[in-house]
Amino acid sequence: MDIARAFSYVFEDEDWVKKVLLGGVINLIPIAGFFFTTGYMLETLKNVMEGRELPLPEWDDWGGKFMKGLMAFVIGLVYSIPILLIACCFIGVMALAGQNEDVANVLGSFGSLCMNCVSLLYSLVLMLIIPPVMTKYAEAWELGAAFRLGEIFNLVKDNIGTYLMVLVVSLLAGVVTNLGMIACGVGILFTMFYAMLVNAHAYGQAYRIVTTKVA
Repeated sequence: MDIARAFSYVFEDEDWVKKVLLGGVINLIPIAGFFFTTGYMLETLKNVMEGRELPLPEWDDWGGKFMKGLMAFVIGLVYSIPILLIACCFIGVMALAGQNEDVANVLGSFGSLCMNCVSLLYSLVLMLIIPPVMTKYAEAWELGAAFRLGEIFNLVKDNIGTYLMVLVVSLLAGVVTNLGMIACGVGILFTMFYAMLVNAHAYGQAYRIVTTKVA
C-alpha cells in the first residue's frame, strides 16, 4: 500500500484548495454537514476504487451526497449497537445496585474496567472492518452490501496485512486532525475533512489490492 499517496493525492487536483475549504465550511453545518462531507468522502472512495487519476469529485449532486452520508451513518450506527447494548446493561446494573453504596462502588469499578476493555477491543475490530464495509456499500450503493458479514470478515481475515496498513493510515490521519485543533480550534474542521479524504484513498487502495489478489 502506498501510504504517502493517500496523504498527497489531494494536492494533485488543481481545485483542491476550493474543494477542501468548502468541505471544511460544510462541516460547520450541524448534523447535515457531516452527511454531506461523508457522502463526498464515499464518492472519493468510489473514484479511487475505479482507478481514476484525480479522485476528488466536484461539489455537486448535493442530494446524492447527503443520502450517501446518511446511509454511512446508519451503517456505523448498526455496527455500534453491541457497544450501546453493553453500556445500557452496565447502566441498568448500576441502577439496581444503587441502593447499596459498597456494592455499587465495587460494581462500578469492575464494570467500568470490563466495559472499557471490551469497548477498546471492539473499536479495534471496527477499525479493521469499516474499510471493507464502506467499500462494499460503495461498490453499487446498496445498503445491504454493508452487512454481508461473512464476506466482510473473510475479506479481512484473508488480507489482514492490507487492512492493518489501512488502520495505520487511519491512525496517522487522526494525528493530522488533532494538529488542526492544536493550531487553531476551527482548523480541526478542515483537517478532519482532509483526514476523511486520506481514509477514502486508503480504503480504495485496499479494495484494489484485495480484488486484484482474488482475480
